[in-house]
Amino acid sequence: MKTTKSVLCIILLLILTASGEVAAQIAKGVYHFDQEKEGSTVHHELKISDSYFIHSVYEKSPAKFIKTLGGFYAVENNELKVDLEFNSDYEKDSITELAIPYVIFDGNLILNTNNKMIFVRAESNEQELDGPWLFATRGPDEGQKRRGEADSRKTLKFLLDGRFQWIAFDTEGFQFKGTGGGSYTANNGTYAESIAYFSRDNSRVGATLQFDYEVKGDDWHHKGKNSQGEPMYEIWGKRGPM
Repeated sequence: MKTTKSVLCIILLLILTASGEVAAQIAKGVYHFDQEKEGSTVHHELKISDSYFIHSVYEKSPAKFIKTLGGFYAVENNELKVDLEFNSDYEKDSITELAIPYVIFDGNLILNTNNKMIFVRAESNEQELDGPWLFATRGPDEGQKRRGEADSRKTLKFLLDGRFQWIAFDTEGFQFKGTGGGSYTANNGTYAESIAYFSRDNSRVGATLQFDYEVKGDDWHHKGKNSQGEPMYEIWGKRGPM
């Protein structure tokens, strides 16, 4: 039944697209799509803000990170055009930009790639820390040098509707360093992450980490223990509008 509904949905979308009746901006949010491949389920997650796009792919059971890519996007003539900042598969495919035809139907985002993918938008779950953050420095804040937008080496943390992802990359040479992500909550000074994928160590999937946080101006002060159980104090700076 689910497959039949998907096929009918695609047929209707193709008819509407051909007649020029489907044209819509992409609503900000988190979108999900499950793909059956070689006997396993591959999960695709899109995080889309007003101007930034991240596509992450992984298997849930057994845990396996597959790839991630992302960057600033614009919509032109029903195409999603992305100028990538990072691509974990860059050494294999050399891709630095995307141009993906898309349509919106019944609130879902359909990407017309080689295999059409129907992404379902998750319910909105806005929280205080939602938005893009760049790692600035180790705490405490004592006037030390900070990393920021001008540096080619970046660690981006992107939080949206209860989902988080960090990505370490260097725009010089288009180098990808690592990523991890999953779900998060931020309430009353307590921030918790549940890891759904981790490019450096699949065995860390399923772990939940809890931290203390405080927002001071445009800085997020993040204290606790890292995934190895070591104490940490990080300061993240709010990135510009994305």
